[in-house]
Amino acid sequence: MLVLAADTSLPILSVALINDEALIGALALEGRGSRNEKLLPAIDWLLSENGIDRRAIELFAVTRGPGSFTGVRIGLATMQGLALALGKPVCAMSTHEALAYGESGRVAVVDDAGRGESYVSVFDEAREVLAPHLGTPPADARVVHANELLQRDNVALRCARRALAIERAGDGARYRDVTPIYVRLAEADVKLQQKQNA
Repeated sequence: MLVLAADTSLPILSVALINDEALIGALALEGRGSRNEKLLPAIDWLLSENGIDRRAIELFAVTRGPGSFTGVRIGLATMQGLALALGKPVCAMSTHEALAYGESGRVAVVDDAGRGESYVSVFDEAREVLAPHLGTPPADARVVHANELLQRDNVALRCARRALAIERAGDGARYRDVTPIYVRLAEADVKLQQKQNA
């Protein structure tokens, strides 16, 4: 199965293309700033460099947060748009689920949420047992820090491989929801709420 995946929720934007277990190509770019100007050119480069037509893609995989509010929306809209245009399915998962893929045992994925807080999820053998929330990792789990993993791995590649495993297990229908996972309101929404409640 030919899978194209993208992660735009984290500081390093990544795209990856796999054919079953075989890696065809992966790309990581500094993602702060204008992700919408980087994502499609990165996808186009990856496909053209490998001589692959978009129509050959069988599954589009994407992370849906938590992470950069704008980044999450751009990734979801882009991948959903491509999938709709080509009549192919989308496998959308939490960013933490992609990060946890390939990690064995009980792990807590921890990511910087700003304001001195952390987003935390807990997984057991890559299966989510505690959804993303603001908090601290439990003592019984090995901690995987998102920023450290970003330095050594391609998150979109983990997303692609997790999506392939999901589809092969027949669980794809549970991953068609492309609603962003924000955990908390954006700063602008917080200010708007405060203004309305004043």
